[in-house]
Amino acid sequence: MGNKCDWCLGDPLYEEYHDTEWGVPCRDDRVLFEFLLLEGAQAGLSWLTILRRRENYRRAFAGFDPEAVARFGEADRQRLLQDAGIIRNRLKIESAISNAARYLAVQEEFGSFADYIWGFVDGSPVRNRFRNMSEIPASTPLSDRISKDMKRRGFKFFGTTICYAHMQATGMVNDHLLACPRHSACAAM
Repeated sequence: MGNKCDWCLGDPLYEEYHDTEWGVPCRDDRVLFEFLLLEGAQAGLSWLTILRRRENYRRAFAGFDPEAVARFGEADRQRLLQDAGIIRNRLKIESAISNAARYLAVQEEFGSFADYIWGFVDGSPVRNRFRNMSEIPASTPLSDRISKDMKRRGFKFFGTTICYAHMQATGMVNDHLLACPRHSACAAM
């Protein structure tokens, strides 16, 4: 695939992620929770660092089942702090467990997390038309608004930059460069 977005070039795992997942509109609550948990773990690190540990996170966090994660107790916290396959940061682990409970509350209120989060874009992806990586923002007024609302609901490790990365990953925004074949593919979904 020629003219791919520059950020993924040089690593097969990154390129596969770019070619199959990044920017694809996702309305599956389990997958949205997975990205919420992984984006929180990524804070301050590269996405590739987390992507390489994704299967470890899947194993450690009950297959990204928010109901199971919300029930994690002290023994689970200690297990996670000892798990070399994930980022062993106490605050990130605590926030993943806490966010699972917040996630369930949003599902209860809105029927699904997808209905809640996609409501910020009226159900349709924002289709950006960037030509260069330097044009892609780290955050936007929309990610500011979503992040603020989620913080009000008690979510942790979901600032505006992490929120925007979540929006990109789950296809709420199409930030593939115009020359990238995935831009038109994702726009057609």
